[in-house]
Amino acid sequence: MATAAINVKPSPFCVPKPQNPSKLRVFTLRCSSATANAVSGLVERPWKTSDARLVLEDGSIWRAKSFGASGTQVGEVVFNTSLTGYQEIITDPSYAGQFVLMTKPQIGNTGVNFDDEESRQCFLGGLVIRSLSISTSNYRCSETLGDYLAKRNIMGIYDVDTRAITRRLRQDGSLIGVLSTEETKTDEELLEMSRSWDIVGVDLISGVSCKTPHEWVDKTDSEWEFMSNRKDKEAFRVVAYDFGIKSNILRRLASYGCKITVVPSTWPASETLKMKPDGVLFSNGPGDPSAVPYAVETVKEILGKVPVFGICMGHQLLGLALGGATFKMKFGHHGGNHPVRNLRTGDVEISAQNHNYAVDPKSLPDGVEVTHVNLNDGSCAGLAYPARNIMSIQYHPEASPGPHDSDYAFREFIELMKRVKVNA
Repeated sequence: MATAAINVKPSPFCVPKPQNPSKLRVFTLRCSSATANAVSGLVERPWKTSDARLVLEDGSIWRAKSFGASGTQVGEVVFNTSLTGYQEIITDPSYAGQFVLMTKPQIGNTGVNFDDEESRQCFLGGLVIRSLSISTSNYRCSETLGDYLAKRNIMGIYDVDTRAITRRLRQDGSLIGVLSTEETKTDEELLEMSRSWDIVGVDLISGVSCKTPHEWVDKTDSEWEFMSNRKDKEAFRVVAYDFGIKSNILRRLASYGCKITVVPSTWPASETLKMKPDGVLFSNGPGDPSAVPYAVETVKEILGKVPVFGICMGHQLLGLALGGATFKMKFGHHGGNHPVRNLRTGDVEISAQNHNYAVDPKSLPDGVEVTHVNLNDGSCAGLAYPARNIMSIQYHPEASPGPHDSDYAFREFIELMKRVKVNA
């Protein structure tokens, strides 16, 4: 079969147009060295350079850029897997003595506002993030994250490989680290600091607790209330022990109709019982529960006399007061996406958690029931002792940040107090 030849003409767009020499322009570029006119030193670069170090006790050194406060600080490095709520995280007193590494890459994009604070100040040692947002965009934003931390003397670093550090923590467990912006300190000095400091056995609760009793009345703001159809006709008097309590725990209790008196961690049990409360809350808090024997003794003296509810640290103190034991976890639970199974109902709830210690269920006496289990590692996530009107959970039912799956725990505490009051 014959094929006809096709002649393709060059496109006029591909043919270079002859230049008119008379219309050519000549540019002269003069280059000069900035250092020729500089009196001394180098010209400042228009971008921030690495000016901070994170030195871990395993000998690894991580170069980074600083924001917030400057100086040198030592703490335990833990990672948090929450995708939102960094302001609630950095104001959670349970992070006292720790550097919080956020696994979400970009932090700071919504700035900060004063409504989302979980305590009167920041207690964490420092913040470690991958990328610091260069702008903020939120209708409630009142300040940038960097300015917020600087005013509160909290160090932060960014442009560091948070994924690599997280893998190291998952493999080796939580590590002590030193954050520093001081060039005068050598890597060896910082490494020695990290290896000579320990968080185990340290009473961190006394540094975050309130100093005097006070009444709490604020409820969850109507803008954020998700149980608006609830009608509580009866108010219950609750004494809340402040081991590092978050504001939203108190707001949720108040929203369920409770009249709350917050007392310091060292408040005597005898004084609490004189108040004739309908129930006692033992709150969340930082550190090692075995380092606060005075708190364990307080819990012991109250058990069996009024209904009690323990959250996080309060859950661990209840375990110790009942004769059980606690242990330090490899890297703890920190984040708003931890699955927990309610063994009574079979339901699975996604929970917000922040703790490095857990109760050993095998050490608990007969009559104590394990009510919840963490599905990631099988650890004990909740207890109940019906004979003594005790309930507790290892995680945060108020979330903040996190899902609202566990809010029912507050309702169960109300129902426990109601049953005891009716049968009295």
